[in-house]
Amino acid sequence: MTDQPVAPATLSSTPRPYGGYFDEVADALAQAYPDVSQAIERSIVDRGELTLHVRREKLRDLAQQLRDDQDLRFELLSSLSGVHYPMDAGRELHVVYELTSMTHNRRIRLEVAAPDDDPHVPSVVAVWPTADFQERETWDMFGVIFDGHPALTRIMMPDDWPGHPQRKDYPLGGIPVEYKGATIPPPDERRQYA
Repeated sequence: MTDQPVAPATLSSTPRPYGGYFDEVADALAQAYPDVSQAIERSIVDRGELTLHVRREKLRDLAQQLRDDQDLRFELLSSLSGVHYPMDAGRELHVVYELTSMTHNRRIRLEVAAPDDDPHVPSVVAVWPTADFQERETWDMFGVIFDGHPALTRIMMPDDWPGHPQRKDYPLGGIPVEYKGATIPPPDERRQYA
């Protein structure tokens, strides 16, 4: 056993059958989306969860199919977040989409990768409007550019903030905190709620 982290690109697909409803989802997706073998790089089942690693150029079409097909109906994007894997050369930035089918009571995960030098991923706001602020946060914290987003601006950091603070190559400490016009009273002078 090694102490080195495993780059996600080195993981291979889980062989079928996956078990549970994962096989039904894979079959329905293959039937509804003829280009599925070109869209999905690999499927991984681990710890009772199915993750479909999607090619970024196919993300929007696949997302639309996952939402609209009656046998799939992943109508809710529960969560969207970024991950930075500097050891995954050429695929350093990952975006993870947690999907829920309220119709069929199922959950799956999509994952898309992009290189540091081309951090573009298609926006899925037109498919799932809940992606709006989540894509903005992922841009702000990781630097992923969501092509087609209606207003991709910082959501947490000031507009002029340099860099993206949740990347692993972001400097730790030594960055002065800037409060523009705000004052914070000492703890003993703060309002009491009792």
